[in-house]
Formats: sequence, structure tokens, C-alpha cells
Amino acid sequence: MTNHEFYMDLALQNAKAMKGQTDPNPLVGSVIVNDNRVVGIGAHLKAGEPHAEIHALRMAGDKAKGGTIYVTLEPCSHHGRTGPCAVAIVEAGLKRVVIATLDPNPVVSGNGVKILEEAGIEVIVGVRDEESRKMNEVFNKFIVEKKPFVTLKSGISLDGKIATHTNESKWITSEAARLDVHHLRNENMAILVGVNTVIADNPSLTTRIPHGRNPLRIVLDTTLKIPLDSKVITDKEADTWIFTGSEYDREKKKILASLGIKVIQTSGSGIINPNEVVQILGENLVSSLLIEGGGTVNASFLESKVIDKIVLYFAPKLIGGKLAPTFLEGMGIEKMRDAVELTDTDFVKIGKDFKFTGYPGYPVYPKEEI
Repeated sequence: MTNHEFYMDLALQNAKAMKGQTDPNPLVGSVIVNDNRVVGIGAHLKAGEPHAEIHALRMAGDKAKGGTIYVTLEPCSHHGRTGPCAVAIVEAGLKRVVIATLDPNPVVSGNGVKILEEAGIEVIVGVRDEESRKMNEVFNKFIVEKKPFVTLKSGISLDGKIATHTNESKWITSEAARLDVHHLRNENMAILVGVNTVIADNPSLTTRIPHGRNPLRIVLDTTLKIPLDSKVITDKEADTWIFTGSEYDREKKKILASLGIKVIQTSGSGIINPNEVVQILGENLVSSLLIEGGGTVNASFLESKVIDKIVLYFAPKLIGGKLAPTFLEGMGIEKMRDAVELTDTDFVKIGKDFKFTGYPGYPVYPKEEI
């Protein structure tokens, strides 16, 4: 490991510690080194607050002059709610800037580096590039596509069941796995389920960890049949939005509005288009969405190709039964070539269970095969 990699790893650790706090902004960490000593360290804490470089510069003070600053993302070059970090680095008199990865926004990518180089500062780009990109997978998608990064999560038995044939589902996975799910909720701005999940389980959809953040709760309900005594309506622990179809209950909408629930009508009648949902969420600056739906909701989002990441918690149990619901239902594919293959996979043990993570690669065929 080189010195550059050592100090960039430290910057990455600081950035990752803020996961769940900065959206829709990226996770960014920074370290300033002078005479082989760390003199400044910082992380971006929250949107609208100083960036990681500014925190590190304030800590370093005069000791920053002539030193090297490590930053996990290209220093910004524009005036937003805070000033441009590239200019602040120039003014602090640093001699070298080591950057993990450039800004993914094509409109501004490279502009920060240009400011630094024009000021005579040595710039090194690409140290821990892959690690930085993966850490900011949410921001990298949102800043380019203006749509949330969508994660599908499910707790299942080894044979893919999410409940018994009598719809009993508590609990398939262990307490350790369920705790990990709460950390996953804390990292996402919104969480989505179908109305049938609300009716069957009456979930709170909150984050039950110390200092955790409750995500915005999204319910898909084409006719507004959601019970008015549901926890997502009555507990006031987080905001709740309901996406409905064109043939919804008008009187029910008035009641829900009086209870502080936002109802959003979509263009469909019998079904709600996942693409429309993510488009609307993106327009409302929701950069990350966690889906915890049943098999029908999960399948509709996967078939619409809006799922970016899949997280499955496997319990070492077998449930069986044709009528026991699975985490992916719908019609399914006709040919194996249409199967969604997951890449960049990871498999770890959590308590008694196993956590699987993968990224779906949707089949693409040459025109002559279509």
C-alpha cells in the first residue's frame, strides 16, 4: 500500500461514517497531510453544510500550507449553498491534491481539477477510484439521471418464500438480519411497499436503531383501500405518500389529506407504473428508494428495469408449498436468455442468516435478434 492509498483509505472511512446523512449530496471525506503528519481531517455531514475539504482546512489552519490534501471526490468548482472547494484549496496554499474520482456530473466533471492545475497545484486522480464510485453509487445515479437509486430488499427462506401458505411471515430471518435491515432503511431516503403488505402486516416502516433516520414511506394503492388505522397513517413517525391510480376513492383521498397523507395520482388504473413512481420521486429530490414489497410489487419493479441493487437475506429454512408466496411473482420469463443475471455479488453471514448483494444486469440483444 502506498502513502497515497493509506491516506485515501482514511478519507474514505470518514466519508462512509456519514452514510444516511448527506443525501441528496454525496459522501465525501478529506485528509490533509504535511510533513508526514495528518493535520486536518473532515467529512461532509449534511446537505447545505460545509464540504469535507472545508472541515479539513479549518482543522489544519496554517499547517495546510505546502501540504497535500486527499479527497474522495473532485473538489467542487461552483457556487451553491457553499463556496467552491477548489478555490478554497488554492487560497490555503496546498501544493498537491490527490483525488479518488472525478465528479460524475458531466456538466462540471474536471472543472475542479482545471482550477487547481491552473493555480500550479499538482493533481493526482484515480487513487481508490473504484471504492469511491461504489460508495457513492446513489449520488452517481441521481446526479446524472435525476432518479433515485433503487434497492430491492427481501427476507426469504432458502426456497425463496416470504411467508407460509397462510401468509405467516414473522419471523423468517433472525434478529441480527432484521437489525441489518434497519441500517439499510437508515441509508435510504424512502421505503416502498404495496397496500397488501400494509393490510397483512400493518408495518411501521421506521428505522429502529439509535439516532436512526426514518425514511419517507411510500405505499402503492390503486384504489385507496388502505385502512385508516394503519400505522403508516396514524403513528406520525414519518411522512407517508400514497401513489394511486386513476380510479381511486375520491372521498377517501379527502380523509387521507386531512390526516396529513399525500396522495399522488398516476396515469394507470389497475396498475401503477414503477417508472412513473421513480420519476416523481426524483423530481421531489428523493435520491434513494428501498423496496420492501411483496412478490407482485417486486416483480413489477424488476420487470420495469428500475432496480439497481438487490439485497436478499436468506434464512436457513425451507417452507415449501405451491401457495406459499415468493419474493418474485408475476408471470416470470419465458426463456432463460431473458433471466436477469446479478453481477458484482457478495455473500456474507449475519447471525444465523446469509446476506446476498448483487447488481442486476438486464438482457440487451442486438437489433437483429429482436
